[in-house]
Formats: sequence, structure tokens, C-alpha cells
Amino acid sequence: MKKILGIGNALVDILIRIDQESLLEQLNLPKGSMQLVNKLRSDEILMALKDVPHSLAAGGSAANTIHGLGMLGAQTGYIGVVGRDEFGKSFEQDMRDAGVEPYLIRSDTETGRAITLITPDSERTFATYLGAAVELSAFHLSDSLLSHEPKAMSHEAKESRIADRGSDIFSQFDYLHIEGYLVQNHNLIRKAIELAKANGLLVSLDLASYNVVEANLAFLEEIVAKQVHIIFANEEEAQAFTGYEPARALHHLAQFCEVAIVKTGSKGSMVKSRDVVSEIGIIPVRPVDTTGAGDLYAAGFLYGHSLGWPLSKCGQAGALLAGNIIEEVGAKMPAGRWEMVRKKVTG
Repeated sequence: MKKILGIGNALVDILIRIDQESLLEQLNLPKGSMQLVNKLRSDEILMALKDVPHSLAAGGSAANTIHGLGMLGAQTGYIGVVGRDEFGKSFEQDMRDAGVEPYLIRSDTETGRAITLITPDSERTFATYLGAAVELSAFHLSDSLLSHEPKAMSHEAKESRIADRGSDIFSQFDYLHIEGYLVQNHNLIRKAIELAKANGLLVSLDLASYNVVEANLAFLEEIVAKQVHIIFANEEEAQAFTGYEPARALHHLAQFCEVAIVKTGSKGSMVKSRDVVSEIGIIPVRPVDTTGAGDLYAAGFLYGHSLGWPLSKCGQAGALLAGNIIEEVGAKMPAGRWEMVRKKVTG
């Protein structure tokens, strides 16, 4: 089986169910919003809810995809930055429990976390502190986990060791999956793709957010046209990238990369490679929460692609995972559901 390496913002999802919406007002968090907050504000919210039960899970777009691949039985790895704290330990353990090999850089900054408040109607309100996650840089890709290097080593000698270590990690994998939130750091993406290309990896990119696409359009056009093999986009992201509605956007994207996928929510998804288009439906579900649906779609698709499945079957695997995750709260499924999903995907 081919191996898949992911890179992204390493966050811990803190899921908290609240009984009364008035708590959101007290915390000055508009219902249904996603707000970026600093560490002080994040700590204040957690302190106010310290007596309310909560659960922790490794999060972030690429982390969700790689975790899903690990749960399917794929051989996977993940690169990200976490703090030297309990949240960082929790992130690492959650990934290891899924069979993922974490290549984590440790920072003195606290681990990023997404506090998720879930009201009785299942609507989610986010307060996200990015923390250490945003410190991931091009330097780290070469310097992965080299904190043990002697500080007295010369810059030239260390640069040599760094380059060797970066190639060591990438050479163990066949795919590199990049989350779109990272494309704001152009040097980081260029370095990741450089290492992937040097080591013969296929590059998969999930566009992740239409506003990130709009802000980095010229850069995305450059790398997609030259370096990306598989691209995932939802309707809004595809429109932001191409200016077209989903079907035409699919054809446009497929001009630049080997496989283009446009997800159209409740309508399903479309996949194109060369001149072949596959339309993928959805599975019947009772939606509870769409968080992680796109990430898990990518997990199912990449799992099938790594095994050489026809693209229509890859899309069906993606739809199966996406359909199951939206019946759960959060971007993780319980063990029992995973067992059922694995049997359907692999059977």
C-alpha cells in the first residue's frame, strides 16, 4: 500500500455541549460564528466553562484527512507544530491511536485549539486560538524534529543535516496532502512541493477556504498548473479559483492537474481526469454537523487512489466517509461507526 504524508495547522478541537444559548451571549460569541481569538481570550472562555464536560480530538483540515486515512488502515504521517503542553500531547496521542506517524515540531508557544460550543440545535460556535500551529515554516520542513541538534553546530553544517532530514521524511511516502489554509505561507508551500517533487511524491491539495483562495489566487494558479496532481474544491472554492459554476470549474481545474474534484454539498461531487467525468452521489443520512465532511471525503478518495481504484470508486469512498461524519458531532467518528465504514470501503 502506498503511504500518504499530510501537512497542516495542528489544532486540538475542544468540543463542549452547552444547554443554554444564553451562555454564548455571556461569552460575547455570536451564535454560529467562527472567531479567531488570542490566548488570553481562549483561556477566559475555557475558565468560564471549566465545569462543563468536554472532549478533545486532534483537528485541523489535513490532520482530519490523515486521521481518517489512518483509521481506514492506510500508512500515514503528519507534519505540524504543537506546544510542549497537554494539548500537544493529546494531539500526538490521538494521531498515534489512528495509526498515524506524527512528525511534530515542538514550540514554546501553546498548542492551537478550536473551542467548539454546541447548542441543543447542534449549531456550532467557534473560538479558535491558532497558537503554535501558525509557526510552521519552510525551515521546519527541512528541520523536522531536529531539536536535538547541538546549538554550537555551525549554520552551514546544520543546514546540511537539515536538508538530509527533510528528504529522509519525504522519501518514506508516495503522496503529500496539503491543506489550503497553508497557502498563505508561499515559502512553506514551495518548500513542501520541492521536497515532494525531489522524492517522487504525488501532491494533493485541498483548497479549504474560498477567502484564502481569493487572497492567494495568483500563487495558487502557479502551483496548481505546475505542481499539483490532485485538487479538491467545494463549490465556493472552485468559483473563487476559476470564476465559474461547478461543472465548468471542474473542466477548468482538470486542465491543470491529473485529477480534479469539485464537491457540491447535498448534490454530491464531480471528478474529472483527462476527458473522463464521474458524477458521484451522496449516501442517505440524517445530517447533524457538516464539520469535517470535506476532510473525510478527501480521506476516502485518497485511500482509493492509493490503491489504484477507478476514480468513480474513489469518489464513492469519499462520499461514504463524508456521509457518515455528518451524522456525528465533530470531525471524528466513534470506533463502532469506523468499523462499519471500513467494512463498506474495503469490502
